Amino acid sequence: MGIQEMSLAMEKYVMPAANKLGNERHLRAIRDAFMSLLPITFTGGIAAVLSSAPSVEAAGNGFTRAWAGFVANNSTIFSWINALTLGAMSLYICVGIIHFLCKTAKIESFLPILLGVCGFLMLVIEPQSLGWDGKVVEMSYMDGKGLIPAMLISILTADLYCYMRKREFGKISLPDTVPASLSDVFASIVPGAVLMILYIAIFTVMNKMGTTLPKLIYGILSPSLAAVDNLGFTIIITLLVHVFWFFGIHDAALSGVLAPIRDGNLSLNAAAQAAGEALPNIFTTPFWVYFVVIGGCGSVLALAIMLATSKSQQLKAIGRLGLIPAFFNISEPIIFGLPLMLNPVFFVPFLFTSVLNGTIAFITMQIGLIGRSYAMLSWQMPSVIGAFFSTMDWKAPVLILILIVIDGLIYFPFFKMYERTMVKMESGEEAEA
Repeated sequence: MGIQEMSLAMEKYVMPAANKLGNERHLRAIRDAFMSLLPITFTGGIAAVLSSAPSVEAAGNGFTRAWAGFVANNSTIFSWINALTLGAMSLYICVGIIHFLCKTAKIESFLPILLGVCGFLMLVIEPQSLGWDGKVVEMSYMDGKGLIPAMLISILTADLYCYMRKREFGKISLPDTVPASLSDVFASIVPGAVLMILYIAIFTVMNKMGTTLPKLIYGILSPSLAAVDNLGFTIIITLLVHVFWFFGIHDAALSGVLAPIRDGNLSLNAAAQAAGEALPNIFTTPFWVYFVVIGGCGSVLALAIMLATSKSQQLKAIGRLGLIPAFFNISEPIIFGLPLMLNPVFFVPFLFTSVLNGTIAFITMQIGLIGRSYAMLSWQMPSVIGAFFSTMDWKAPVLILILIVIDGLIYFPFFKMYERTMVKMESGEEAEA
């Protein structure tokens, strides 16, 4: 089957399903919630980097000793920042999903967010001592381990609330002279009461069982969650994303599925780093952004460098236009300008450069040659810089440079073949002129 036939098949069978998946309101709300979390994850990432000093005993002289002393003297501050940023990711995701679902339904989101937060705190946080002199709770499931219950609570809250409000379930009518904000509150009393009763019922069942909702879910799904943090999953998902991209389907179609996995693993790694424990996961958001798709999807940074020095004037112009964006992990100018999309010449390197990057990076982290990632600073941070700050391992940027060279070697023969075609075409046009 040729590229043309594959393109027609993708357009007929895959494109409608991918568009439907990308536009499904729950998955879209999940994707938008994770994207909106960037200021919080950025702050948590900065705190994680700053708190990654060597121990005072292991520190040398000068800067490292001063850094280690600063962190040791302010450990409570750094731990609290971590607990309320990456360590509370599930709570913020719950709020975000409710907001975006209500926005889609054209329902004011403030009251359902309050109800959702109440339900989240009731079902995710485990009370241990509730005396008058103080209250002690277990909140460790507010991080990535609580993402699945957070998504379930937020979807349940938003969908039930919007359903009841649109059908005016239990609406208490007030005179027209009553302010609209007060009328809205009274109209929400019965829907809110229904949701609160539901939360309390679930909490009561969990409490009698001697567990919590996230503990129950995590216990059931932990083998499946561990299964996605492996090399096979990394290869398959990287191939899938790039096949979608090659046929013009943006990877945002898969973000609603991938974001909880990547960001959840990142949150668990950040918590382990703050606790001084071994990092449990490899497949995280910074792993994907800095180590797998170097220069954006298709790992086009190496290709952009070659294009910028091409003998073809057209390819040189595209390379110079796309080089700086590719340095900041934005690949669209190259993908659409060259184009790489639906270009049979670049089908193999477009798919397999990122797969090879992910494979090499995963194995080097798995055997302990490169540190695992625990901080996400920015999607647009250059990979060579982001790799260092996400792992605080000086060998990580060295690996990125090696991977860029490997990407270039893979792209080179296909680039030269395409360049020769373009040079001939440009020479023919000049001769005709």
